Amino acid sequence: QVQLVESGGGLVQAGGSLRLSCVTSGTVFSSNPMGWYRQAPGKQRELVARITSGGSTNYADSVKGRFTISRDGTKVYLQMNSLKPEDTAVYYCIADSPLRRYWGQGTQVVVSS
Repeated sequence: QVQLVESGGGLVQAGGSLRLSCVTSGTVFSSNPMGWYRQAPGKQRELVARITSGGSTNYADSVKGRFTISRDGTKVYLQMNSLKPEDTAVYYCIADSPLRRYWGQGTQVVVSS
């Protein structure tokens, strides 16, 4: 059974930093893209950042220059700096296989002003 487990969310003041982590189990994703989505209250889920097995990355425009995605095999991380209240959301880890996308349960990030 595939599982993605996120950690690292929490409450932080604007301008602060958090580091999200995601570990996978049940299969091997080291050769597949992984990433992070987020969903703010009342909004659609959106891509935050994605990283391929070769290390190529892409980011949402709203987080470029503030967030950094990285991975270590089947673990993926999101370093979030200069956080803003609009970054408040549930953050989901994703892992892509050739047949489907897997999702974690999500971790809450709240940025206070």
